[in-house]
Amino acid sequence: MAKREDNQRKNKKGGLKNKTQKIKAKLLKSYYGNPMRDMKLIAITGTTGKTIVAHYVHEILRATGEQVAVLASDQPFKLGMLHKFLSDAWKAGANYVVVTVPAEGLRDNVFYGLPVYLAAMTNFTTAGLNNMTPEEYVENEKTLFDMKPSIVVLNHDDLNYESFCDFKGTDRTITYGQSSADVKILNSKLYSKGTEATLSIRSDIMSVATFVPGEVAVSYMACAVAIANGLGIDEKHIIDGIAEYSPE
Repeated sequence: MAKREDNQRKNKKGGLKNKTQKIKAKLLKSYYGNPMRDMKLIAITGTTGKTIVAHYVHEILRATGEQVAVLASDQPFKLGMLHKFLSDAWKAGANYVVVTVPAEGLRDNVFYGLPVYLAAMTNFTTAGLNNMTPEEYVENEKTLFDMKPSIVVLNHDDLNYESFCDFKGTDRTITYGQSSADVKILNSKLYSKGTEATLSIRSDIMSVATFVPGEVAVSYMACAVAIANGLGIDEKHIIDGIAEYSPE
């Protein structure tokens, strides 16, 4: 009985917090003048690789001449910080904003009410979960894809792909991976200071290279290429953008 009452108190407290966060999100949106009306939001989620993919996409968009702002971190950020970033990006003339989306932020309604143009998921590794069960993680991620993004990008190679394969874009869903994917990884080469990969997008073959070393960089590049493909960006700008990013 005591445990049941404790759970009820926690659920009530959590519901009140969620309601408060949603009210704050609406107020902040109004306070900053709804800057997202003039920008496209690219939201990148997943347990690992969010930040690198966000920087790849940032550089790819810059290579096309677009004005773009990026807010990338593996750690969650506050509601007010996000809305101020969106406002500052709008004032700077950005057409696109690229934002990493931790599951904790989705759980806390930090992204409530934002119009997501493209949502991408890098991976879902249970070892990367913090204070969250796999079931809770999937449920939180679902809130992002329930925002009806026009384009959704998913990792077909992920061991937990079946947990999120039903996430769909209203216009288009793009997968990437080594098999049965729209953006297919054909082969790769690993170096001490970088990585190369050959990808196919339907019948087109593309080679990309990055200063990020390691096998995981191949998947991250494929994710960025899938995102860029969804945005209609040409091969040259994709290659140039990925090559431009250099980790600090």
